Amino acid sequence: MTSSEPTAPAPGRGSPLLEVSDLRVVIERAGADLYPVDGVDFSIGAGETFALLGESGCGKSMTALALTRLLPDAGRIEAGTVRLGGDDLLRLSEAAMRKVRGGRIGMVFQEPSTSLNPVMTVGAQIVEALALHGLRGAEAEAEARRLLEAVGIPDPGRRLHDFPFQFSGGMKQRAMIAIALAGRPELLIADEPTTALDVTIQAQVLDLLAHMQAERGMAMLLITHDLGVVARVAHRVGVMYAGEVVETAARAAFFAAPLHPYSRKLFAALPSAARRGGELDAPVGSVPALDRHFAGCRFAERCPAAFDRCDDEAPGWHRVGAQAVRCHLYEGVVVPRPLGDALPATAGPRRSRVAQPVLEVRDLAVHFPVRKGLLRRTVGEVRAVDGVSLRLTPGRTLALVGESGCGKTTVGKAILKLIAPTAGTLFLDGENITDLPEAGLQPMRRAVQMVFQDPFASLNPRMRIGDIIEEGMISLGVEADPTARRAAVEQLLERIGLSAQMRWRYPHEFSGGQRQRIAIARALAVSPRVIVCDEPTSALDVSVQAQLLNLMRELQRERSLAYLFITHNLAVVEYLADEVAVMYLGRIVEEGAVERVLRAPAHPYTRALLAAVPRVAADAGGRGALPAGGATIELPSPLDPPAGCHFHPRCPHATDVCRLSYPPVTEFGQAHRVRCHWPRISV
Repeated sequence: MTSSEPTAPAPGRGSPLLEVSDLRVVIERAGADLYPVDGVDFSIGAGETFALLGESGCGKSMTALALTRLLPDAGRIEAGTVRLGGDDLLRLSEAAMRKVRGGRIGMVFQEPSTSLNPVMTVGAQIVEALALHGLRGAEAEAEARRLLEAVGIPDPGRRLHDFPFQFSGGMKQRAMIAIALAGRPELLIADEPTTALDVTIQAQVLDLLAHMQAERGMAMLLITHDLGVVARVAHRVGVMYAGEVVETAARAAFFAAPLHPYSRKLFAALPSAARRGGELDAPVGSVPALDRHFAGCRFAERCPAAFDRCDDEAPGWHRVGAQAVRCHLYEGVVVPRPLGDALPATAGPRRSRVAQPVLEVRDLAVHFPVRKGLLRRTVGEVRAVDGVSLRLTPGRTLALVGESGCGKTTVGKAILKLIAPTAGTLFLDGENITDLPEAGLQPMRRAVQMVFQDPFASLNPRMRIGDIIEEGMISLGVEADPTARRAAVEQLLERIGLSAQMRWRYPHEFSGGQRQRIAIARALAVSPRVIVCDEPTSALDVSVQAQLLNLMRELQRERSLAYLFITHNLAVVEYLADEVAVMYLGRIVEEGAVERVLRAPAHPYTRALLAAVPRVAADAGGRGALPAGGATIELPSPLDPPAGCHFHPRCPHATDVCRLSYPPVTEFGQAHRVRCHWPRISV
């Protein structure tokens, strides 16, 4: 096969809408230039979704920025062509490109917190995008409301007038999707569009994008590290590594038989219930620096199947069946090699451990007043957390799951007293710390740390990362010797997959996944006993996620750490957690051991969450089906929760008693508890 991957679209999809050929991007810097995109070729047909898959630092996002000519100041396109409907975008004037951006091409960026204007309402930002395409006044506001409703924002008429800081992480991402769709683009570039979304909203957003594709013939470039999302929506897949595409295939062929050793390692790194107790087979090391000259295969130093030729000669493209792969192993091979039994088998169930709780939360409540008018008169309250009780024991992980807006993050912040609880009691090692003054909280701050959902917003942009990690050690008195502190920082950086030399860099010099690892290192630096993890893996690709989960398991065994793991990734819950608590509108509706709750869910809401999870499978497109009976209705507003059982408007089993009274706790044995009037219907 030739050295360049053909850019023809998938069979049956006509001529390509977007054609990218030999695209090369250079980032100029003192010392050595970077080449994050180094000869990339692919195409996308109208109505087709092409998923670009790979680890952080592989060049996926830089590829997207190059297509829209939004490179950083030091970046330039060195070679290649980008044709959209026959027009070479690289030859257009900047004035002409402004009409393409947001018009013919829409883009959803990875970090909504830095993409939304903090001093403009969300509605004003959508209306601004609509105005650029000729829609103004009442029509624009009505369309903005419709777009917010379409992407799953509850009470869109009211939320139009909210500012970005009043939205949760998932809601900000949905608002960004609404803005991107405002111009009715021919091509949508979605850079991790579901990173911050829980599984039910993720399913709705992905289905929405698929519906709009079918309706408008819109093409989509999906940049992601989530294989479940790829399985659900992609037509074709391209795997990117160290600046180049190493494999392309139709979705079904890719999931049945990934070819490149790197692709197979991504699958082997996926957490699942079958791998509980065992190590995930993540690729060793990290993506190589992109300022070096590669004589051979770029994956050779991490590849378990590498041989001498891989170090000396860059592989060309080889056609294997309907797939294409850049790897010496497939020279002369004509039949794809199925994944088969390549994944490691489980090492058996996790050992059982009984211990007293290190942290206990009883009847925690957090209520926010709602004020109106110039006098800011209180007109009601939002019960974000309404009577939550949790127990965290040494060496074990409690997962807190639920949709965006159900109160999970608020629970985490209230535990650390970053938000003042309205009611409830907190115990650390059996000692009541609820009413401790701020001056007395230092021991608790060292014992309980938090990893926040948005790493960029939680890292000081003016500090080097070595100083960021060391700051907590200094303020909490972890290590007095500066030399020992620096050595500890460098060791931490190596353990989380970064190099010690990176301590001198600033946060903006890292990818989103790398910034999340830095935030985790900062929490680990003070040797805590409890870590509240708020979506710690949401910004990580699967191989880095696997490295992180392996590290967290190792640290847990070494130090008997307790984790409160706030997440919407149920595959991670199945792999990592010992217990799980399912939260809905501020309350726990089901809790118990992971094996019981996720394999025999007793609450209809838990079943809906599980049904919405994208499955990594070739059959049925990897789609999970939401239950019938109104389960896709958006989460009600916590300002005005439904009477009776809060879930009854969305529940297929609701009866009159569900509408009148909130259900009591039903015990199923072995600490499996559920709040449902008819729990046995779900078992």
